Amino acid sequence: MAEISQEQVERAIKTTCATVLRNEHYFSDLDGLAGDGDFGTSLATGFRVIDKEWDQIDKTDIGAMLLKISMLVSKHVGGSSGPIWGTGFMKGAMLTRGKTAISLQDLADMLGSAIEGIQARGGAKLGDKTLLDALIPVHEVLKAHAAGDQDPGATLRDAADAADKAIDETRSLVAHRGRASQVGERSSGTPDPGIVAIATILQDWCKDRGIARTPKAAEVAKATA
Repeated sequence: MAEISQEQVERAIKTTCATVLRNEHYFSDLDGLAGDGDFGTSLATGFRVIDKEWDQIDKTDIGAMLLKISMLVSKHVGGSSGPIWGTGFMKGAMLTRGKTAISLQDLADMLGSAIEGIQARGGAKLGDKTLLDALIPVHEVLKAHAAGDQDPGATLRDAADAADKAIDETRSLVAHRGRASQVGERSSGTPDPGIVAIATILQDWCKDRGIARTPKAAEVAKATA
């Protein structure tokens, strides 16, 4: 059974920091199309703290590390993103206490728990045009690979495909959660910045691992150029 080491998890988080900080203004510009335009700045504020305090974060095991990250995100990411992203990391932390490596099934369970926590915290569901419209299809990919080939590389590529696809699949939807929901029909025809962020992070993970993949959504292509 292929395992994902703590070192690989740490590298993924560091890559995520770089992705978020590089796209601070772009993600905010996307948010400004239907929201209040602060998504990128809010997210970057928290991940900048994670990046700055990286050497001081407890890395006794994966769970301890994710718990500290959840605390930093909840404290420093502004708006609704702080509680949502913080809850996701916290749920992952709870399932990885004492672990220095995880399986694909562990990762699927972590994301499933994160999705449940995010739904409970924000009340969103599939089709509400939030980051859940990317996370839920990615979760399905993880479960399928965990029960099948258990190939981390193929899993990551297919997960990135699923998140990328979600951008265009939700573009015409009207947002039902978040600030974008307040503008009603005006949110239709615009990409959700949370979905774009998830797809961009996964694309950068692919690039970091040397997995060849060409983004289909224009927003991901621009964010990872």
